[in-house]
Amino acid sequence: MAVAPTFAELTTMRVGGASRDFALATETSELVELVRRADAEGQPLLVMGGGSNLVVGDEGWDGLTVKIATQGIDISGTTVRADAGVNWDELVALTVADGLSGLEALSGVPGSVGGTPVQNVGAFGAHTSDVLKSVTLFDRESGEVNEWGAERCGFGSHRQSTFKNTDRYVLLSVTYELRRSRQSAPMTFAEVTRRLGIEIGGTADPVDVREVVLSQRRHRGSIYDPADNDTWGVGSFFLNPVLRDVPPQADGSPRFPDPKGTKVPAGWLIERAGFAPGYGEEWGRGSVRLSTKHALVITNRGDATTAEVMDFAGHIRDGVWERFNILLTPECNLVNCALGGAHTAPSPA
Repeated sequence: MAVAPTFAELTTMRVGGASRDFALATETSELVELVRRADAEGQPLLVMGGGSNLVVGDEGWDGLTVKIATQGIDISGTTVRADAGVNWDELVALTVADGLSGLEALSGVPGSVGGTPVQNVGAFGAHTSDVLKSVTLFDRESGEVNEWGAERCGFGSHRQSTFKNTDRYVLLSVTYELRRSRQSAPMTFAEVTRRLGIEIGGTADPVDVREVVLSQRRHRGSIYDPADNDTWGVGSFFLNPVLRDVPPQADGSPRFPDPKGTKVPAGWLIERAGFAPGYGEEWGRGSVRLSTKHALVITNRGDATTAEVMDFAGHIRDGVWERFNILLTPECNLVNCALGGAHTAPSPA
């Protein structure tokens, strides 16, 4: 076992205490063995990837943390298999450079390959599930390694999958089916199509799409930069709520169809509730702020604690509830911590 670093060192939010035990898994067989052993010994287990979607309490984790650092990549024709520990954006860059189309709109998404199916990561009109062919996983209940086709993964509405909200499955690798083409998938995000000079639904060179998407993400503060504490966070902190009925207080909001109702941007709600980008100093508690680039990104400006992040996030959630009667839900994975604040009423969604 390695010396346990703190979660402030392991995550992009840069908060959280240490784990009692820590191991770095650089081989898939090693990862499976570490999980099997922890389960056999009854040891509490936390498996993590890049740490870009994880917030852990100030007391840390009283068990074993396994950080996935497997790095295998195989490209065979248009089929791409990547180990769970591969940096996601490095994989996207590799496929684009190799003349493959399908991942370019997901450029700049933080984290590792293994985390993308869990959230069915999406951006600029594209989702992981659009091109995912299969996943290889370790089932902690059966003790078996299995391969699942995309149809078994439970992809559906925004950020949903079979793997979300359960620790039963440890993803080992992901396989994608791409296209060998200098034309991207159809682009549906208006600002991206405008900058590419194409109509909504049109296509462009994946190299150009990647460049525009990365520029957009930098502008929104959603690319983690260790030198810029305006990006020290988990990206979008809250999910965009999907509502059966949009309350009249939210008239004028952008709206997007969803199988379960209407999706409203959480960032729009946060700003209209009185929290502009950069908000936080006037709150007067710790060094937690909204990013100056986007109101949906909560940032640690240098020495924040998890408790301060949770209190601030609860403060933002409460303000949106009071203004719109909509309860925002965190998008990130919270371990040994929970939002502060007063409002825990069920969302009207």
